[in-house]
Amino acid sequence: MQLKWLEDFIVLAQERSYTRAAELRHVTHPAFGRRIRALEAWAGTPLVERGGGPVTLTPAGLLFLETAGHMARSLAQSHDELNRLAGRQARTVTLATGRTLARTVVADWLVQLQPMLQGAELCIRTRALADTVAMLERNEADFSLVYHHPALAIRLDARQFTHVTVAADRLVPVSRATAQGHALHRFGPDNALVPYLAYAPQLALARLVEDHLAHHPHAPRLQRIVECDSADAHYEYVLKGLGVAWLPWSMVQADCQTRRLALAGDAQMEVRFDVRLYRPKRRLSALAEALWSALPHR
Repeated sequence: MQLKWLEDFIVLAQERSYTRAAELRHVTHPAFGRRIRALEAWAGTPLVERGGGPVTLTPAGLLFLETAGHMARSLAQSHDELNRLAGRQARTVTLATGRTLARTVVADWLVQLQPMLQGAELCIRTRALADTVAMLERNEADFSLVYHHPALAIRLDARQFTHVTVAADRLVPVSRATAQGHALHRFGPDNALVPYLAYAPQLALARLVEDHLAHHPHAPRLQRIVECDSADAHYEYVLKGLGVAWLPWSMVQADCQTRRLALAGDAQMEVRFDVRLYRPKRRLSALAEALWSALPHR
């Protein structure tokens, strides 16, 4: 059954004339008649009374007319919605990333890319590391922005996906600063217990910090007092003086320079990492390709 048969039938019922209905449907009279008969064959019963005079519908035709109207309107509405969606998709780019990267690296990008996004939209979806990669593999995202470090395994088929390094950062142990600008909680020579704000194990940042501490010959003694899956929350906890957290330097640099926060350890306690942007090798939309070209590649 074809949509045009339904539309033919509705027009025929309204005009009650094969000749007039065929004209309105922009087909010849014989062709119009064949389409009505094809619809009746699909329905399995006559829908139009045969005979002279104005066209009349059979009881089955009258019953089917209401259904045909609903079906035609529903299909037309769906067609319009799909066209709108296709148009929106052409103006939309989806980026899958983590919450912390969305706050730091992506926030800087948005300022840079703002002129390109006039009339377009960048959809940012924050997920755990494995989920951002899975979204890329399932074609649910155009790009995936993730941390890169030996402790983190990104398994993407190199035949289908490529990447560039777009930033470098480091996790630094920070504490609230005292009035003198020193860390309220710090790693000292006495190796005393230090209150520690830990990341939830499913976070990439947790794996970076725990791997670093596990392999550091002089790792500080830490007393876990909070475990949380949000770097933003840890930032607030640090500001309140609750303990030490490893936070991205890009997030705390300004606070360290204004002495709201202070480093709790030396450079050996830092965890350096890169930020990579992954994408499929196949060609993306014109907007996605333009954004890819505009982003800084290290």
